[in-house]
Amino acid sequence: MQLLSLNFLATFAVLALVDVATARDLRNVTEPKNPQTCISLKATSKDDTKTIQKALDSCTKGKAVALSSGIFYSGPLTIPSGVSLLVEKGVMLRALTDPTLYDLGAKKCGTIDDLGLGCKAFITMHGAKGSGIYGKGTIDGRGGTIMTGHNITWWHLARNALAVHKYQNNPRLIQINNSMDITLYQITLTNSPFYHLVATETNGFTVWGITIVAPSYALNSDGIDPVGTQNVTIAHCNITTGDDDIAIKALTAPAKHISVLHNHFHRGVGMSIGSETTHGVSDVLISGLTINGTYNGLYIKSNTLRGGLVSNITYDNICIENADSPINMDADYYHYHGNLTPVFRGITISNVRVLTNGTYIFHGLNASKLIEVTLKNVHIPKGAKWSIRNTKITGNFTEDVTGGHCGYAGNTI
Repeated sequence: MQLLSLNFLATFAVLALVDVATARDLRNVTEPKNPQTCISLKATSKDDTKTIQKALDSCTKGKAVALSSGIFYSGPLTIPSGVSLLVEKGVMLRALTDPTLYDLGAKKCGTIDDLGLGCKAFITMHGAKGSGIYGKGTIDGRGGTIMTGHNITWWHLARNALAVHKYQNNPRLIQINNSMDITLYQITLTNSPFYHLVATETNGFTVWGITIVAPSYALNSDGIDPVGTQNVTIAHCNITTGDDDIAIKALTAPAKHISVLHNHFHRGVGMSIGSETTHGVSDVLISGLTINGTYNGLYIKSNTLRGGLVSNITYDNICIENADSPINMDADYYHYHGNLTPVFRGITISNVRVLTNGTYIFHGLNASKLIEVTLKNVHIPKGAKWSIRNTKITGNFTEDVTGGHCGYAGNTI
């Protein structure tokens, strides 16, 4: 067993100890329970949008509308404050594929432009308190299905947009805005035309035991994105996507007090922070994570167009295999430039085992804005590649890994 210091790779620094006690959701979060139902609906195999929405609007607060049998087809739905949707085992809620149903009024949905903001989500919660989505059923965004009135799929539209350096106007699957105490439990989300689950400026967001599945070629099919959201717990989830498995962002407000616990990623871009870090990402605990087959493992990305302070980030008890870059911290992501400085500091990576070789990237912005990272009990195979600049690394790693598999329970060293 060989113990290697990183002093020869980067400037040595003695960093302050991270206050792990604050690097988490400040709530005491336990496994959710399904709410009582106010009404149970059976699918008609036709357009059930009006039936479902009417039931949601008339449901008593604290209870849920249950989709209890069949395959439901629906256009956009809004879940009111205090009301939940329960999709029972074996039931599927499928999004209708007509872009006009999701259009925000400018006839942009289903087209390409410079903004990509022309669609409402399939399911929306806005200003809600105590709402949620529960059940062992499936919500299918049908991103790979031909759009009504078009000859391409939502995902094909995204590819076309990329080719001309513009943006697709595709609906997100679930969008939560300016809400409190929102819960998703056990549900399977699949094939979103765009991001699967986004919570923006929400305080109290629990995602427990859900599954997210999308193919590798589905662009921008992020799994879970807490954006400017606080007091977040994402636990016991299985995520397979074509983009970020989880991406913590701070585009419009600070993102902080976030716990990401005992999750498993099968494929995607990895466990991401950024690239939008403008208002600061802090006090994040990522623990018990297993990763297999992603582009990146632990990934922090930003640039001077979207930059801000990323601090007090703790990674602990993590296993990574088959990741191109097991650790990637890039303060010049895609070389987008503006006047916002990305700063990554107070980052601790501990009790980590990497089972397969890859490239470790630490690219700080410049000599005055160094990435500051501490490594503790990090184990990797021999032969790893390192690309380091403008970074201070404290600690060391050990080249003693000779194979094995991660399983589903993080890494106990």
